[in-house]
Amino acid sequence: MGKKTKKYKKKYIRNKKLMSFRSLVTLERFMNNKLIESVEQVHMKENLKELFVGDTVKVGISVEEGNKERVQFYEGIILAKSKSCINFTISVRKVFQGIGVERAFLVNSPKFVSIEVLKSARVSKSKLYYLRNIIGKAGRLKQSFKKR
Repeated sequence: MGKKTKKYKKKYIRNKKLMSFRSLVTLERFMNNKLIESVEQVHMKENLKELFVGDTVKVGISVEEGNKERVQFYEGIILAKSKSCINFTISVRKVFQGIGVERAFLVNSPKFVSIEVLKSARVSKSKLYYLRNIIGKAGRLKQSFKKR
């Protein structure tokens, strides 16, 4: 037996139950995750629509200029999304005056005001990074009319 197998074969007694070292570590990780989730639930937004990669969206972000606050809209295609509880981000791309502009939005941020889905597209990939290299009409996505 190697050193690693001997290490995990050792048993520890906790709460009057016989548990292996590995199961104690997973139990500790599970409890930490539950604690983090309970804290994050306070800051999560509840009235969000389901977003899909390939959707054309109009995102409203609050911007402070001096002592005034206004909503700035950004319209584009969702290239990617990543979900990790409160760290839910979407990458939105638009072409402005012939130049591609991408922006990442933290959806649960207090600056994130609104999101409106304008169109949906049929895509086969989870990340649409290939659209960065395509110019003009070739970069259009096939529209889907199904309600999700």
